[in-house]
Amino acid sequence: MNWLRGELYTFLLAVQFLTRVPLPNWPIYTPERFGASVRHYPTVGLFIGAFSAGVLATASVLLPPLVAVLLSFAATIALTGAFHEDGLADMFDGVGGGNDRNAILEIMKDSRIGVYGACGLVSVLAIKAATLWELTRPLGITGVCLLLVATHALSRWSAVVVIATSTYLRGEGSGKSPGQRIPAPALLFTTVVAAACVAGLFRFFGPPGTASAVVGLVLGHATARFVFERRLGGYTGDCLGATQQLSEIGLYLGVLAWL
Repeated sequence: MNWLRGELYTFLLAVQFLTRVPLPNWPIYTPERFGASVRHYPTVGLFIGAFSAGVLATASVLLPPLVAVLLSFAATIALTGAFHEDGLADMFDGVGGGNDRNAILEIMKDSRIGVYGACGLVSVLAIKAATLWELTRPLGITGVCLLLVATHALSRWSAVVVIATSTYLRGEGSGKSPGQRIPAPALLFTTVVAAACVAGLFRFFGPPGTASAVVGLVLGHATARFVFERRLGGYTGDCLGATQQLSEIGLYLGVLAWL
């Protein structure tokens, strides 16, 4: 029972970190538990995706698909507090405006958004909305809802891969990342969740569609890492948000390209 309670607290820390869901004021935080909560990021992504899909399905009953997609975006951003979108904008500001590593890191700490961040964020959100809107035609609302659930989990697994394979550049546990290397069992657990999502895509899309989705996810992940690792030699919490966003959009574009 103690193990189960500890695991529940670890999961709730992941929920608290990635969303704005109000939780009981329990004394559950410890640095070790916070670091371990990384293994639950894809699982929390499943719940975020389910929430997004629920809003999309409900709104589409009365409203056109584009409006339903935008309402789903707005609801999801409210649920997460624009957590990942903020990281994306900060990373664009940093790599766009900084001349060296120290300057980039200093810009990324600034809570204000600049031109690079605003343009990057608007572009990504617009492409994401246009892609999902286009996908409602061949897939229907049900197909897009299933895609949302899987993608929100897989894109957060993509961020976990960065934590497991790159170097954290700020003080451990500071900013927007636990900043700890992930033990092999925890990484395996997140990968099992990701594999289950891929299996779900396989049942719906078959081999070609699933392969295109995975290729898109990988390309989004690789694009994010190319941008920040080339300039920084490692990652920050903002880079994880950018990885999640670009992996998400990459998967959507992969499915659209296949269709």
